[in-house]
Formats: sequence, C-alpha cells, structure tokens
Amino acid sequence: MDKHALAAFLRSRREQVRPEDVGLPRGSRRRTPGLRREEVAQLAHISTDHYSRLEQARGRHPSRQVLRGIARALRLSDQERAHLFSLAGELEDDPGRLPAREVAPSTAALLDRLADTPAIVLDDTCQVLAWNPLAAALFEDFSALRAADRNVLRRIFLHPDRDHGVYGIAGHERLAINAVSYLRVATSRYPDSTELRSLIDELLAGSATFARLWNSQELRIEHHSRQVFRHPKVGPIELDFDILTVPDSDQHLMLFTAEPGSASYRSLQFLGVIGTQRMDAPT
Repeated sequence: MDKHALAAFLRSRREQVRPEDVGLPRGSRRRTPGLRREEVAQLAHISTDHYSRLEQARGRHPSRQVLRGIARALRLSDQERAHLFSLAGELEDDPGRLPAREVAPSTAALLDRLADTPAIVLDDTCQVLAWNPLAAALFEDFSALRAADRNVLRRIFLHPDRDHGVYGIAGHERLAINAVSYLRVATSRYPDSTELRSLIDELLAGSATFARLWNSQELRIEHHSRQVFRHPKVGPIELDFDILTVPDSDQHLMLFTAEPGSASYRSLQFLGVIGTQRMDAPT
C-alpha cells in the first residue's frame, strides 16, 4: 500500500467531482473545490475520520468494501478504479463484477449529436446500453424491451425468428462470431461473474449454433466492415460499421454510416423520418 500516492490520488479526484455530479447542492459558501471530505465519506458509507486519514496518508489498510464505496462516491472510471485498488495494495478488484453499465454523459451527448448516423453503445457482454433514435429505427425500439432482452447475443441465438435473419442483416454469421468473441473476452476479464456464467449457460442450453461457436474457441473481432441491412420499410441499406472503444470503460460505440448522397444515405434519412413519425404517433 502506497499511502502517500493513495492520499494524493484521493485528493485529486475529490477536487474534480462537482457537488451537482452526485446530487448535492453547491451552496454559496462552498470554498472547497469539488466535494468535501465528509461528503465523500457519506457517499461511500464510511466514517469521515476513516476517509480523512486515508487522504492524510495516516489511514490503515482499507478493505475492498471501503474501496468500492470510495470508487462509487468519486465516480471513478474503470481505469481509475483499478488504479485505486493498486495503490491500496489490492491487485485485483471484485472478480465477480460485470462491466460498468452507466453510460458517461459525454458519450450520451455524442449519440444525440449523431442525427444521421445510427449509433449504439454496448458492453463486453453485448448488452445494449444506449442508442440514438436512428439506431432504434434501423434495429428495433430497445426502449420497449426488458433490459435482459436488450442483449445482442440473446437476439442472435434465442429470439424466435432468429432463423429468418437478425435485424435483416445479410450474412449475419459474421455478426454472430463477433458477438461470441466479445463474450469470450468478457469471461477473461470477469472470470467469476455469476451473471456472465448464467448468460453463457442460457445460450448453451438454448442454441446449438452458439454451442458450436463457443466450443470452437474461435476469436474474431472486426472493428470495421460493410453490412447490408434488408429493412422491412425502406429496403436494402448498405452501411459501413465501425466499433470504437469508449475511453476508460469496457464499452464500445458502434457507428453505422453511409456515403453522403448515396442511395443508402437517402434511405437512412427516410428511415429517420419514419422513426420519428412512429415515436410521435398517438396511442
């Protein structure tokens, strides 16, 4: 445990978290940049004395539970969280946890700005975490689904109409291999996650195709490709897709783009209109 480095890191992060970021009023008399020590302690569910001693490099070795509470209170990214545990002499965080599923405000804002580009945020388990309206129009209305059903793996291998194509994607076998590969990577990062193990067992029991791909040990992740979507409303749309890693997280941003002025680009524009009309239709 590096007490002085841990203390410096905690002070630095505390000063960068605004009260409004954690639901606290700023107030007119606040002089401390960021949060106060007692506010961090309250959010982390530990005593103010315990937290203050850690910031003063006088604290005893914090437990994993304390470190998790501090990480939540300071809104640490996955990389910052790992660094916190390392400074405290804990080389491994909770191996049973899953990737963070809270999408950063900056990422959510980016989705909103991509008006002519379908965009989706997924984690390593292929769980759809966020999407923009054009993505909902291209794929499906994720907001109408249960959280468990917003998983691309379940859609590929367990959906009732899986044999008739996935989202109208031509040659969706490549998509299936990519999705299984991401899941394989997730098992190495979160080896003791009961939720992840449950998902794999569910897919193995429900899909012979998944079982074949899973047992093949094949690992193939494409970060750029071209895909044809046969959309039931606008017909075939040929799109380039790129997968970008969201910094400081185990999340991925999938972007689907068409050449400006092309037939596919015009189809996307029309699809955006259809999607807006459908969402705004009276019930």
